[in-house]
Amino acid sequence: MTVKTNSDINDVDLPLASFDFDNLFVYDLANNHQGDMAHAEAIIRGMGEQTRKHNVRGVMKFQYRQMDTFIHPDHHKDSDNKHIPRFLANRLSNPDFAKLRKLVKDEGMLAMCTPFDEESVDVIVEQDFDLIKVASCSAKDWPLLEKIAESGLPIIFSTGGLEISNIDDLVSFFDHRGCDHAIMHCVSIYPTPQELCNLDQIDVLRERYKGKTIGWSTHEDPDDQEPVLVAYAKGARMFERHVGIRTEDYALNAYSSTPEQIGTWLASHQRARSLCGSRVRGLNQVEVDSIDTLRRGVFARKPIKSGQTVKRENVFFAMPYEEGQLDSGHWQEGITINSDVAANGPVMMADTTRAADSDAQVLKQAVHKVKALLNQANVVLNSDFEVEYSHHYGLSRFNECGAVIINCINRSYCKKIIVQMPGQFHPLHFHKRKEETFQVLMGELDVRVNNTRRTLKAGEVCLVMPGVWHSFATKTGCVFEEISTTHYNDDSFYKDKAISRLARSERKTVVDHWGRFQL
Repeated sequence: MTVKTNSDINDVDLPLASFDFDNLFVYDLANNHQGDMAHAEAIIRGMGEQTRKHNVRGVMKFQYRQMDTFIHPDHHKDSDNKHIPRFLANRLSNPDFAKLRKLVKDEGMLAMCTPFDEESVDVIVEQDFDLIKVASCSAKDWPLLEKIAESGLPIIFSTGGLEISNIDDLVSFFDHRGCDHAIMHCVSIYPTPQELCNLDQIDVLRERYKGKTIGWSTHEDPDDQEPVLVAYAKGARMFERHVGIRTEDYALNAYSSTPEQIGTWLASHQRARSLCGSRVRGLNQVEVDSIDTLRRGVFARKPIKSGQTVKRENVFFAMPYEEGQLDSGHWQEGITINSDVAANGPVMMADTTRAADSDAQVLKQAVHKVKALLNQANVVLNSDFEVEYSHHYGLSRFNECGAVIINCINRSYCKKIIVQMPGQFHPLHFHKRKEETFQVLMGELDVRVNNTRRTLKAGEVCLVMPGVWHSFATKTGCVFEEISTTHYNDDSFYKDKAISRLARSERKTVVDHWGRFQL
């Protein structure tokens, strides 16, 4: 027998979150096939046509029950359970479902199936389905969940009728089993009135289960397009509807959509995407030009001579702003004018020299960026803390070399929150007495420990022992915790001897809170 060593195990490339659940549109056939193969094929072809027309990732979903064992023998003929007669009347054989599964593939769609018993999971695996679904009614059926987890298929589970603790159980269970999974917000009321859609739950699920794809499994009126607009805006990124077609022989229930209604639904989703736009904030030139027409430019109150340093009383602000002009937002007391300006004439940006930002101004500007990064990382501070602005090469280079260190606790143990703005680095150094561990809360941190370089992402940690050279930097902006033994102010030794020769007060500005009155 070959035994793997720790190093062997660490070298194994384990794929995580290998299935992309985003932008899936699930068409739930359920029992709308009516046990009629020709009817089922017509529904699948109709869904395939809409999938191709709207260029989406369509998923056809079946439901499997092995009727002979799923239903108790005493209920096969006469049952007072409202579901059982319908299940038995609409029964299709496994070979029939295998033919339908092939048709789904031929129509260019993925295939998913909901099993309601363990034997059905085996059939799903044999028939090579792409995904497996956990129905809301099965979300606490642990024998079935164990079997589903063993399938190796990507899993989507619905949350209808579940407490948040039940959802916690499922997420933790599938995480521990290494199962790719995603979560469908679902209201198991058929049809679902608008006032019960509870779409704020999408926010709750996104915040609680970060990194998981959250969807909306919908049972509202098929002609109601508002929920899909709101669900997408809330952050739902996969969607599910029951589907079917009406014929002379078969009616359609109040919550299932025809192919034409699915087409309208998909178009509404596309409209929602267009309305929401991008999460990356960018400037549209039309918008910029529109705002420019309302900007105030800087004008000379009386003639200004070349070389004159101007004060507030020398200028006034008025519209319209001229292209290339110094505007009110960039005005700064003490600007030097490099060419003559007539009374009422515009002060042009190219003809000005700005005074260098004061040391205090450099740090005040940084505070706004640091607070924004803390907000993004969901880090909440109380009103009593100390801030260190580290500026090893002077405040003029703080945006290049530096960090903001928030001191939380310093006893026999120490905790700090460190914030670096995009593009900042902290120079190579070591500590004689302090052992420290960094854990990233948000962003990416490039760390060097001796001659080893790593990029840490949210949740990852790095241990630095006493006497070990280390430095850190970030391209993205980063918030991370430092947990260490006691911090001593005379315990940092820098590779750059110019830094080591500085007094601590020359490379650190230490203030209470944000230093509102101290900078």
